[in-house]
Amino acid sequence: MRYRRLDLNLLIALDALLSDKSVTKAATRLNMTQPAMSGALARLREYFEDALVIQVGRQMELTPLAQSLVGPIHDVIMRIDSVIATEPSFDATRSKRHFRLTASDYVIRVLLHDVLAQMQRDAPGVTFEFRQSSGRVQEELESGEVDFVIGPEIDVMPEHPKELLFEDGYSVLAWTGNTSVGEQLSFEEYMTQKHVVFRSEHRGTAWLERWFASRYGDARQVDVAAPSFVLLPHLVVGTDRITTIQTRLAQTFLDTMPVRLIKPSFELPKLVEILQWNVHRDPDPAIRWLRTALKERAATLPPV
Repeated sequence: MRYRRLDLNLLIALDALLSDKSVTKAATRLNMTQPAMSGALARLREYFEDALVIQVGRQMELTPLAQSLVGPIHDVIMRIDSVIATEPSFDATRSKRHFRLTASDYVIRVLLHDVLAQMQRDAPGVTFEFRQSSGRVQEELESGEVDFVIGPEIDVMPEHPKELLFEDGYSVLAWTGNTSVGEQLSFEEYMTQKHVVFRSEHRGTAWLERWFASRYGDARQVDVAAPSFVLLPHLVVGTDRITTIQTRLAQTFLDTMPVRLIKPSFELPKLVEILQWNVHRDPDPAIRWLRTALKERAATLPPV
């Protein structure tokens, strides 16, 4: 199928080439052989009368024309993909739809865990895949690899629709056998403690750590860092360390682990969790259905 002398199949190859800047990577992404992708690039170069991708030192770079095509071509592909993927109607009780969501283990524990239980009753054929951030959140959302992203307000992507999902606070947690801290904690005492914090190479710095660094610098003594919010309470047990985690998550451990809450006498930030989805998928009835279900379940969360 040609449109103005261009084989429309080449648009898919062009989108991959513009994104990956590599024939090999683009071929792998589209499950093509490297010679086939090289042939596609040659035809694209002939059509546009431009090299598109060139060698600069040891790296491949886009030409100015290619750079100008990145957004428009990807937008065209996503619009087509959205039209094809959109179901004209959606019956949750009969659907076999598979949803992919990027969310932290904290969000999975305090919200999505309950959503799954509800979906087992309301939409037994619908399946879910939860992913933690790989550092490619925007790319994954725009490419259609994930349907939704749930994350702190500070990480909102302005190109895509968003809605407030829920809010939370932060609490200080310690082992019940920790005698180095009492029932309350001043800021000065807090700063002298040994801390267990969240840290992940791919997911970036947690909102609390960014807030704290912006106000007080990196002045806390971090004894342990772990890539999971759910692990943090476990890592204070049997030690004199403390951890500062989301209040709703902290409360889930009080009845099952030897930990206790400590009331800080200083301000800790508010956490605002935002739901986002691809702008081109907005009309999809299935996307709208799950958005509504997530918001309704979030609205039932007990107050902090």
